[in-house]
Formats: sequence, C-alpha cells, structure tokens
Amino acid sequence: VRLVESGGGLVQAGSSLRLSCETSGGTFTRYFTAWFRQSPGKQREFVAAHSRFPGGTDYLDSVKGRFTISRDSTKNVIYLDIASLKPEDTAVYYCAAKVRDNFSRARSAYEYWGQGTRVTVSS
Repeated sequence: VRLVESGGGLVQAGSSLRLSCETSGGTFTRYFTAWFRQSPGKQREFVAAHSRFPGGTDYLDSVKGRFTISRDSTKNVIYLDIASLKPEDTAVYYCAAKVRDNFSRARSAYEYWGQGTRVTVSS
C-alpha cells in the first residue's frame, strides 16, 4: 500500500491543522494505521493510531485532547486533526500502516510508511 501525506505547513501557535494521508494500492480496511512524528534531533515517536474498524484509537498521552485521528473508508484517507498547536509540535509527521490489527506504538511494527509532511509551529 502507498501512503502520501499532505497538509503540513508553517502555522502560528494556537491554531489548528488537519493532516491527511491518502492511501492507494491496497484494500484500505485491511490496514491498521497510525501517525508518528519526528522533531529535529529526536527519534521518531508514536502519536496516534486507529484500528481497522471504527472506534479503536490510541494516543500518546501528551497529545490527548488536542490530536484526533480518524479514517474515511469512502475516500481511503487517514486524518490527523491537531488543535491548539504548540511550538513543540514542530516535526515531520508520518503516516504508517500495518496489516496486523493490534495496537502498537513501535515503529518496527509498521510495514508501510509515507514520506512525511512537515509542520512548523511559530510562537
């Protein structure tokens, strides 16, 4: 499956942003999906995950309440809505997918990755 992220950019602190991950080349409902991010000088970290079916989500504790992951099976798109952006949210955000339908925050668990979309939050 191919993953292509979009929606990043330069934004001000306190604003909101929607990142999108378009999928192709596979049956969308077969894949468990997640978002990771990598800030400058840091390792890539898990942010949020969504199971293959509605209702199953997992979030990094520090983003709970501000980040929302969702999926649109009619469009084969995964979204990450970010509210009240902070400068520490500055990172490249990556979409990831795996076949096994179990929650995992490990990068190694995900077989497919997008190229990333950069989010820069100015204070």
